Amino acid sequence: METEVSWEQLALARPDLAGPGRDLLYQFGIGLGYLSTIRPDGGPRLHPISPLLAEGRLLAHVIPSPKRDDLHRDPRYALHSFPSDQNEDAFYVTGRAEYVTDPAVAAMATRQFLTERELDSEPPGFADGEFFEFLLGHCLLTQTTGHGDWNPRHQRWTAEG
Repeated sequence: METEVSWEQLALARPDLAGPGRDLLYQFGIGLGYLSTIRPDGGPRLHPISPLLAEGRLLAHVIPSPKRDDLHRDPRYALHSFPSDQNEDAFYVTGRAEYVTDPAVAAMATRQFLTERELDSEPPGFADGEFFEFLLGHCLLTQTTGHGDWNPRHQRWTAEG
């Protein structure tokens, strides 16, 4: 079984990856990325998602959907940052998602979600969603000098060291 760690553990071990990773996930003001899950037939499923970085955790609120069903059935995932207008920088993590059962963590994540969106209350249907924490097994940061950079710099990290 592979080792997975929290966002905080990545940030402590590799701040040079976690900082730019956070910047890429939050480049549009709120967290945005593409989440890949595994369908029941074993194929990939890809959806946009709004990850949250809060109190050392990588979290997401997932509404009732096939991707949520996927995470409950098979917690393996991949998350990739949205593309940037200025360059081809990218941040990518893989690991295992855990359904958040602790009400205190869910409440903290809800506060973060509302604060990031400058909302005073939960949007309609929010209570039907569930929070997941995305534990990290592997990470890839790609940094470029702009579009068409033939020599991108790749930094890789695994939780095993």
